[in-house]
Amino acid sequence: MSTVLVTGGSGFIGSHCILRLLAAGHQVRTTVRSLEREGDVRAMLKEGGAEPGDRLSFVAADLENDAGWPQAVAGCEFVLHVASPFPQNIPKNEEELIVPAREGALRVLRASRAAGVKRVVLTSSFAAIGYGQNPRGTPFNESNWTDLQGDDVIPYVKSKTLAERAAWDFIANEGGGLELSVINPVGVFGPVLGPDYSTSILMVQRLMDGAMPGCPRLYFGIVDVRDVADLHIRAMAHPSAKGERFLAVAGDFMPIIGIAKVLKDRMGAWARRVPTLQLPNWLVHLAALRDPAVRQILPELGKTKNATNEKAKRMLGWAPRSNEESLVATAESLVRLGLLKDSPKKG
Repeated sequence: MSTVLVTGGSGFIGSHCILRLLAAGHQVRTTVRSLEREGDVRAMLKEGGAEPGDRLSFVAADLENDAGWPQAVAGCEFVLHVASPFPQNIPKNEEELIVPAREGALRVLRASRAAGVKRVVLTSSFAAIGYGQNPRGTPFNESNWTDLQGDDVIPYVKSKTLAERAAWDFIANEGGGLELSVINPVGVFGPVLGPDYSTSILMVQRLMDGAMPGCPRLYFGIVDVRDVADLHIRAMAHPSAKGERFLAVAGDFMPIIGIAKVLKDRMGAWARRVPTLQLPNWLVHLAALRDPAVRQILPELGKTKNATNEKAKRMLGWAPRSNEESLVATAESLVRLGLLKDSPKKG
């Protein structure tokens, strides 16, 4: 089995990638910004059912600094570059997001090329595919690219698009024998392993805590984090994945009110605070005057997007869980870990 580097092992997707690699018998190395996070990562993996012992090692490395990256990639056949900034709020300066995303990807690619890594699998996003344009009702696919001139291009969307573009340009111009595959997930849900989780999970948490008075007219693509990890490992190992990007989406995009209904139907008393009221757009615009986080969603109000997973299924044999299964697994894990307002574990 191979030695595989996973960048950002303390993150939601990164920790699930580590679980999947360990289950497949690989030796895993992961980067964290501080080695003090090792205990947290091992606790998350234990929650996921793994006690890797010396099959997992840690290197301190930051996306904004060269230090640590040569040691991180040394002796690795594959690299899963998962780490990337994803704040809950809009940064004052978009460069705070763009620079670490783009330069971090290039830093990892340069180190991988120098170390003789065979293939890097980059975690990009649907953000690099489905914004700034209207596909006129047809689902987005891997041939689509976000138009950075569009009115719905927030800094996060820009950062993911520019980082992925930079990665493909590097491979084309300076990559040498290094191979690249890219995964483009929609909103990532599924079982939380600890307090570090994605912004999409925060939406489920806020729905169940009653922190949202109603449901804005927003549509979300959904994919389970376990299936995102599985797709990374398939793209890492499959010969035909070289030079390809793969959309990670389970099914049709869902409105928030549909997500709320699933939680109401499946989570019993834990979902008693979940709102079922559809908020009119004017009310969301009013709330955005006071809340920068709400302001960030305004360009997406009422937009019905969709995306296809046909390529990942056809080329890599990928078989994702349903939207409902992912949402329920998300909610159940928030209950189990005591991350909801009424949880007895929170004391």
